[in-house]
Amino acid sequence: MRMGPLTTTVSKMTTILIADDHAVVRSGLRMLLESEEDLEVTAEAGDVDETIRKLRAYKPDVLLLDLQMPGGPSLRAMPQIRNASPRTRIVILTMQNSAAFAREALRAGALGYVTKDAADTELVKAVRLAVANEPYVQPRMGAMLAIQTAQDGPPDDLSEREFEVLRLIALGHTNAEIATRLYLSVRTVESHRAHVQRKLRLHTRAELVHYALEHKLLES
Repeated sequence: MRMGPLTTTVSKMTTILIADDHAVVRSGLRMLLESEEDLEVTAEAGDVDETIRKLRAYKPDVLLLDLQMPGGPSLRAMPQIRNASPRTRIVILTMQNSAAFAREALRAGALGYVTKDAADTELVKAVRLAVANEPYVQPRMGAMLAIQTAQDGPPDDLSEREFEVLRLIALGHTNAEIATRLYLSVRTVESHRAHVQRKLRLHTRAELVHYALEHKLLES
């Protein structure tokens, strides 16, 4: 019996650059990430200048970036880091358990913010969302970000419920997680989200996050 040609499906590997000044941290992160079949660490860097050089050389899909490294604060170097490889998505991985740092990192162009003590449970999710151009802030960090002061009221004619859905989207929650937190059905959350996007004329999660940051809806 004649067999037809064999076909194989090759899944695209997500390439990652780890930038951290501690070799033991880089080693642990490499082991964590490469335990996933679709993630590959292609390079490591120990300071800001090396990070920029490795970005230019490897053009990874994702950069895991520590906030404090030799060569100056990483946030200050974000323009150079982004210019070195514009297509690379940036996820901050840091000891800084600060809402202010998280807000500034997102404003500077990062798509994710994860603290190192939560890396084992949050990092892979943040990396995969970054590849999809979706922002992510770990839920515990979201609890440290306060809503806009009550006297200002919801922006752009949003209802109180729509504003709360917008805030939770900007904090990185999925529709299912928002439904659980607000005691709503997923379909109702999807409806609120559609109303928010229509009223604000925005189309993606990234645009909603940027809107929330620009209008100071997330404050430390």
